[in-house]
Amino acid sequence: MERDFYAMLSRMKYIERWALMRNSMKENISEHSLEVAMLAHALAVIGNRRYGRRLNAERAALIGLYHDATEIITGDMPTPIKYYNASIQGAFKDIETKAARQLLSMLPEDLRPDYESIFFPEEGEEELCLLVKAADKLSALIKCIEEGKAGNTEFRSARETITKALRTMELPEVEDFMRDFLPAYEKTLDEMN
Repeated sequence: MERDFYAMLSRMKYIERWALMRNSMKENISEHSLEVAMLAHALAVIGNRRYGRRLNAERAALIGLYHDATEIITGDMPTPIKYYNASIQGAFKDIETKAARQLLSMLPEDLRPDYESIFFPEEGEEELCLLVKAADKLSALIKCIEEGKAGNTEFRSARETITKALRTMELPEVEDFMRDFLPAYEKTLDEMN
């Protein structure tokens, strides 16, 4: 019996982000998800090493890797629309849940539990999910920085909004990352070498 799950996931590269914005460089959810996975892993490592947390960094990376997979079915909904009000936000959560169930149905029964726990993180993984959410915002902030470096002022307001949202999360791991690593994203390749 043929199963479509992995072929569907490979289509993440066709879903473009930032549809309402003029982009200097296109970004798809496949690229974004890899970055979110790396950032979520970094945040968990920082939390473990610097703040004595006991976070599963590999699990954070895995959740981050799949965090936008449902957009293969739903498309990338612009943030101002997705979070316009509680009613729309709730409806979209339902749509995302249905899309996740649809993707999971494309797997053989014996493999589903392993992926179900990624799409629907288990009780006790709230901290990891919060770090993935922060990593998602950090990835968006990095996009804003990159667009600004390319001379695109379209992302200036988004950069301010995302920075404020990250600060509001009050996560020491995020503060450390923003202080220690974010400035390097402003550098050119020659400056980094």
